[in-house]
Amino acid sequence: MEDAQIIERFFRRDEAALHETDRKYHGYCRKIAMQILQSPEDADEAVNDTWLAAWNSIPPHRPERLQTFLGRLTRNISLKKLRSSQAVKRGAGNAEAVLDEVADWLRAEHDTESEADARMLADAINRFLDKLPETDRQVFVRRYWYFQSVAEIAEALSCSESKVKSMLYRTRNKLHTALEKEALL
Repeated sequence: MEDAQIIERFFRRDEAALHETDRKYHGYCRKIAMQILQSPEDADEAVNDTWLAAWNSIPPHRPERLQTFLGRLTRNISLKKLRSSQAVKRGAGNAEAVLDEVADWLRAEHDTESEADARMLADAINRFLDKLPETDRQVFVRRYWYFQSVAEIAEALSCSESKVKSMLYRTRNKLHTALEKEALL
């Protein structure tokens, strides 16, 4: 079933939308959740929470790309679950280690002003990523969005782990400089 048809079923409040969403995107969303949570049970719970969140937000929201929308929901739910459950000790899990790589210079407050700052920061990061060469962008997104390990990225892109580490280091430094120029750090 096409995404537009699934979204229409959500708008009609047809529960078949959930079945079709699960059939089409379960593997994709579970992989995102597993990368963050490192627990099959927690990942399954996060995917189920994703379907509930989709049901509650469609309508009124009409996502342009259902896969991206579900991936974002899964990622946010998984990160929230990781933070709230303290299931992985600091630094021991891949997600925590990835977040530690940039935590020193990214703000983490949660008030109205910070939400506006976060939106400006997200826009600046998106502009930065748009300017990167395709391979650099893939490495960065795989690491910081999908929480893939350096080894997984190296295997997927057929390159050495040291090359991936070097690319990540250089890209983080470039991003840091770009954000400083925009006075976002």
